[in-house]
Amino acid sequence: MLQALSIRDFIIVDKLDLEFDRGFTTLTGETGAGKSILIDALSLALGARNDGLIARTGCDKADISATFSINENLAAKNWLSDNEIALDDALMLRRVIYADGRSRGFINGASATVNQMNELGEFLVDIYSQNAHHSLLKPATQRQVLDDFAQNTDLASLVAQHYKAWHTLHTQRLAVEKNAAAYADELAELRDKTRELQQLNFNLEDWQEIQQEHHRLANGASLLSGLEACIALLDDNDVNISGMLAQVQQKLIGLVDFDAQLKDAADNVDSALIQLEEASRALNRYLQKAELDPARLAEVENHIQAVHNVSRKYRSKPEELTELLLIFQARMAELESFANDGALAKQETETLKVYQDLAKQLSQSRQQAAKILSQKISVEMQRLSLSGGQFSVDLLACEPSVNGLESVEFLVAGHAGVEPRPLNKVASGGELSRISLALHVTTASQGSVPCMIFDEVDVGIGGGVAEVVGQLLKQLGAERQVLVITHLPQVASQAAQHLQVSKTQQNGATLSHIQALSSTERIEEIARMLGGIQITDTTRSHAKEMLGI
Repeated sequence: MLQALSIRDFIIVDKLDLEFDRGFTTLTGETGAGKSILIDALSLALGARNDGLIARTGCDKADISATFSINENLAAKNWLSDNEIALDDALMLRRVIYADGRSRGFINGASATVNQMNELGEFLVDIYSQNAHHSLLKPATQRQVLDDFAQNTDLASLVAQHYKAWHTLHTQRLAVEKNAAAYADELAELRDKTRELQQLNFNLEDWQEIQQEHHRLANGASLLSGLEACIALLDDNDVNISGMLAQVQQKLIGLVDFDAQLKDAADNVDSALIQLEEASRALNRYLQKAELDPARLAEVENHIQAVHNVSRKYRSKPEELTELLLIFQARMAELESFANDGALAKQETETLKVYQDLAKQLSQSRQQAAKILSQKISVEMQRLSLSGGQFSVDLLACEPSVNGLESVEFLVAGHAGVEPRPLNKVASGGELSRISLALHVTTASQGSVPCMIFDEVDVGIGGGVAEVVGQLLKQLGAERQVLVITHLPQVASQAAQHLQVSKTQQNGATLSHIQALSSTERIEEIARMLGGIQITDTTRSHAKEMLGI
């Protein structure tokens, strides 16, 4: 559940720290006071896209932190484990958004991408906006609602995966049958190319070594003459470095007797003589082994030329030849599998069988869930002043697809004696809003996300229906944490906790504030929602009655 939300310098909020309880919490306030800012801030902490500059005017960044308790949230725990993020007593998601639009994300203090925050957020909170009911007109949304209710998410995903696998194999088989001759020619050509590359016996490590060897062999004469000159300077000339340094050594030995401070200099000269002797011996050993090898040079140059010829032929760099061979071999294996007598067709048939079995399981689950969901929503429609109304989920057989063997369509009859028709053709705005809310409440008990937030989903509802909506949300709050932004006193009065949003002017700037209301303050707020600007004793009395005080 959501435990706390901390907001700093976000739009018109300078500083806000909120704590949340279990059950049903309502958020109310004047229009424009900033009620939806709370949802916007939480959405950003959960990985929503930042579509604008949202740091408060004059501030360099906005800082939002949301803290959750996930003791019973196995899905969230598994996600943290899979992503190697430490789990403390509480889970904190933090988003810092700078004035220039850049942002940084953190999960329990560890740096995180927006995608990671979004993935984790799906296990923590479901947010329903005031226009969410419009998406209910889309076939994809209707199918998703039914599958969520039936807990078919994993099964539907498997069906989609196997359909895509079958479709890929089916396309390949048709292409093979149509292009058999072209594939045979391509396979023959690939075999020639592969043979050529294998005969080249190219190896990246050997390639680097042979280039170094070529450089040495090609400069063999320069190496020999240079070595001889170095050895002569060290030892062989009448005047050489070793002899001159030996003279310095002898002079210093005598001078040390006069001043012991010259001992270090004498020791350094001794070391230098030893190093020169080692260098001279090393150069002589190299020179004794070194020789010009025209035959080996020609062999190396021929190999290098062969590598460059093949590289130009295949329009690649020498360093890419190893990868090119692997690509040729992989394509050969693919074409050989096509040519294998019936292997591709057999694989296609087996994949189709798996898909069909899974799709039939999905169909059976959908059929069972459709009956239950239809009954439940029809019952809720009676409570929501759609007396005699009927809701049904129609499953229409269709060609096998990524979504299974049927399409899902919601049908509704607004009152008794009317044949149910597609939701997108008959439901008015008010009816659609009520049906959507009934679906949210009914399917919520099947979900695993512990926190649900409704942002003015009761728009277009009033009177007795609004009271029933409040009762439904209160009922839902017994099972889940529910936060509702509303303008309706009938809904707000049903909540266990009440937060009020207000705005003030400070130093010429508009600031939004949120506070938890006491019982007395709550009476005043419900009375304001009932009576507007002028609040009378009668309005307060009505507010007390609604609150059961």
